[in-house]
Parts: sequence; structure tokens; C-alpha cells
Amino acid sequence: MQRLSRLVKYLSPWIALGLAGALLAVYLKPSLLPRPAAAKVGAEAYRAAEVPAPAAARGTGAEAPDAEPRRGAPATYADAIARVAPAVVNVSTRRVVVERQLPEQFAQIFPDWPEFRRREESSRGSGVILDSAGHIATNYHVIKGVQEIIVQLVDGRSARAQLVGTDPDTDLAILKIDLRDLPVMPLGRSDRLRVGDVALAIGNSAGLGQTVTQGIVSATGRSQLGLALLENFIQTDAAINPGNSGGALVNAAGDLIGINTAILSHEQGIEGIGFAIPVNLVRGVAAEIEAKGRVVRGWSGVGVGDLPQGLTDERGQPVQGVEVIGFYRDSPALATGLRPGDVLTHLDGAAVTGRQDFLGRIARKSPGETAKVRAIRPGEGRYEAALPVVARPIER
Repeated sequence: MQRLSRLVKYLSPWIALGLAGALLAVYLKPSLLPRPAAAKVGAEAYRAAEVPAPAAARGTGAEAPDAEPRRGAPATYADAIARVAPAVVNVSTRRVVVERQLPEQFAQIFPDWPEFRRREESSRGSGVILDSAGHIATNYHVIKGVQEIIVQLVDGRSARAQLVGTDPDTDLAILKIDLRDLPVMPLGRSDRLRVGDVALAIGNSAGLGQTVTQGIVSATGRSQLGLALLENFIQTDAAINPGNSGGALVNAAGDLIGINTAILSHEQGIEGIGFAIPVNLVRGVAAEIEAKGRVVRGWSGVGVGDLPQGLTDERGQPVQGVEVIGFYRDSPALATGLRPGDVLTHLDGAAVTGRQDFLGRIARKSPGETAKVRAIRPGEGRYEAALPVVARPIER
């Protein structure tokens, strides 16, 4: 009996420890306890509710795992990008810059020191292949003043590009390369864009190679930005970075809707505001350049500048318009009676809002037409004049 008592006394702490461990395990993981049959059925019913309904039940709010993505909201844009990305190319340029390295006043003191030096500058941009003949659209500012243009495709091929023509008024240029079996970008319709449409920007961002960013169309018809003379930009929040200029802005289906051209300065704390030239404008400019080597636009030869804020006329009324600051040599404006200092307030009966507005409206007129202007001559009063429009001279 004493032995049994000593054994119980010896085992009691271990039995208590075991029971405490079991209670702790059950507390931490209740699933270790057996469940009643009713509870088990309830759990199975709960799990069954998580299983997607079969295809026959579609339309009730539940879809099978292999359901097609809803129209207008694809789960991925990979197929669209794979179809069009090969038609977006890298554009590398090189130009020689001559700069003064010795101030003019020191040139006679150090006659053996070179007064000027030549150095090379290189830059990168993007372009879009428009047809199988090798015509490529890019920005004018990407190739302006360069001596060499190299185009590289995503398949590794490269070629020296020929400059077919430029249109500085829209910041567009058309190049041509001589390669076979070129991928071609499908052209969409920018006049059908709506704010909120998906926009995918493709280009050579920061020289890293082809990069794709995604956003939406934030606005259409943006103008008066000072980026080009003729502006009708698509605004987007798809990231457009240095090197993207001349690249593609495409929709969710992979059709070209614009040529990326500019961003608002990040230094001003502005994010998500970029601009692209609408594809409808690109299509027209490209066709005219391919046919004529240039885009023929109206030109008057009168140089104008914006008016200072708060300017009023003799009656104290605010004056809106542009000031005549001079005339180009041999321009038709010289024979109109206009003088430097005159203020042009109306063009063809419509108020002139500024320099860009005036020059843009003249550029849209056909050579041979006449523009009617209303003007104010300080100290003499108001008058009207007929301003002949001719073809803009070719830039040299």
C-alpha cells in the first residue's frame, strides 16, 4: 500500500503536466476535437458555397473560373502589346556641335589657342513603323539638327534612316528605313476616343529599351500649351518619360491612337500629365510628307507677340490680341499697311486670343487665301486690312 501511495505521489505532477499540455493544445487548435455530425455537414455546405457556379448558372452573378473577361475590361493587355510592340522602334541620333571655348576678347592674346571646338552629342527617342515600305513617324524635336539617325527594331535589326520630311508646326517627322519584313503598327481612330479609355504608352524610356506603361485618356483636344504651333493633344496619365518621345500611344486593342510627344515638368511637382499627337493628325501629315516631302501651310510673314496683361484701349476697355513686332523679308505683309506696334484684335471676324492662336489660324489657311484683320494703331484708332496668305517658306 505504501508503494502504491509513493507511485501515485511520483506520477501526479507528470499527469497534471500532461493534462495541462492537452488543454493548451485544444485551446490553440480546436479542430483537434471531434465535431458533431451536424456541424460537419454545415462546414461542408459552407465550403460548397465557395465553389464557383457551373457555366449554366452564369448570369446570376457567379462565373466559372474559365469565364471570358468582361468586355472593355480585359484581365491583361499582353496580347495587344505582343501584337504591336515590334512596330515601335528606338531612334538614336548623333549631331556635331561647334561651340566657342575661348572668349572673343582673348582670341588675339592667345592666337594659338583654338577659338572653337567640335563635339558630338547623341540622344535617344522612339518611333512607330507606319507601313511595310519602312516609313516611320517620330517627333520633329527628336531629329532636329542631327547628322545621323539610326533605327533599331526589337528583333535586333538596325538601319540608318533617311529623313523624308518634317512638320515643325505639329512636331512630327517622317523617316524611312530600307529593311524587309517589317512589323507595321495598326492605326486606330483618335476622333473616337473618350475620356477614361485605356491608354498604353510604348517607347524607349530613359534609354532602358522598350518599356510599356499603362493609364487612361485623361482629356482630348488640349491646346494653347506652347508645345507646338498646331496643337490638338491627347492628354494621358500613362507615364511618358525621356526617350518616349515619338513612341506609340495605343488603346486596349493595340491600335495606335497617338504619338507620345511631351510631359509637364516633374520639377514643378506635376505627375501624370503627358501629351500625344492624335493619330488622325499623324495620318494626314505622313501622307502629305510622303507625297510632297513637306506639309504646305499658310504663312503671312508678319511677326507678332503676345500683349502685356491689363492693356486697355482709349475707352479703358481691355484689349485682347497680338502686337505686330516686325515683318519677314519679302513677306506679303509688307504691302498691307500694317506697322510695328499695331495691335491685331480679330482675324476673319473672330477675336485673337494670343500669338499661338493667330499663327495657328494663319497656318491652317491655304496659300492664295486672304485673311481679314482688325487692328488698333496707338494714337490713330482702329482700322481693317487684308492680309495675303502664301505657302510657308522651307526651313533651311
